[in-house]
Amino acid sequence: MDIQTTNELQGRVALVTGGSGDIGSAIVRALARRGAHVAIHYHHNQEQAQRLSDEIGKLGVKAVVVGGDLTQEGEIERVAKESQSLGPIDILINNAGTPIRRVPWLELEAEFLDEIFNLNFRAPLYLTQQVTPDMIRRGKGVIINILTTAVHMGGTDTVLAYGAAKGALFTLTKGLARPLAPQGVRVLAISPGTFDTNIQRRLTSPEVMKQLLSNNPLGRAGQPEEIGEIVAFMATDHASFVVGETIEVNGGVYMR
Repeated sequence: MDIQTTNELQGRVALVTGGSGDIGSAIVRALARRGAHVAIHYHHNQEQAQRLSDEIGKLGVKAVVVGGDLTQEGEIERVAKESQSLGPIDILINNAGTPIRRVPWLELEAEFLDEIFNLNFRAPLYLTQQVTPDMIRRGKGVIINILTTAVHMGGTDTVLAYGAAKGALFTLTKGLARPLAPQGVRVLAISPGTFDTNIQRRLTSPEVMKQLLSNNPLGRAGQPEEIGEIVAFMATDHASFVVGETIEVNGGVYMR
């Protein structure tokens, strides 16, 4: 199938955290098809990140692969600096995040809570701190945080910590959107529901998945590309009047 490309993001530089995962890869491809150069962050899957880099390079855009453990504050600064080998960051997609594992709320302990909040809240916060000053100096930038419907619906009792960390990221999105908008930086969020990803399959039994889908008005899981395309559109100037908003992408399970 021919890949349709456009120039809506031509020459702009994007950093996608968790870029080697299912949704991350879809975001990288969607940005690249619109002409963006992309820094692809990964933690464990260097091979997939490199394959993705080679793939989007065929579209005529530049790519760099940057590894790092975003639960470590020192690594975050390095990831930001290495990503800027492509140029100043115009678009930051805080996509890296996972429940890590299911833990009943009565069994939550400090060590696990630190791990969850380091990855799902502190890492996006610290990365935003790294790239925003330069965005402000240049008077342009887009920051998109990837949330979850658990922010609004609570999720199950085994992903309560994950939902809480993403809830903090939701608050950060709102809190930064208003003061940064007059300085040319748009901050917003995308909130996925149940999606067909390796992480979802690893953490969710077929029985639970069947139940989740039975409660979905569309009766199916979302596909990573359905997030990628929305994220890429929101990064373009076509969405220049969207500030502080959270776009719900869940098949109708949660409607505001």
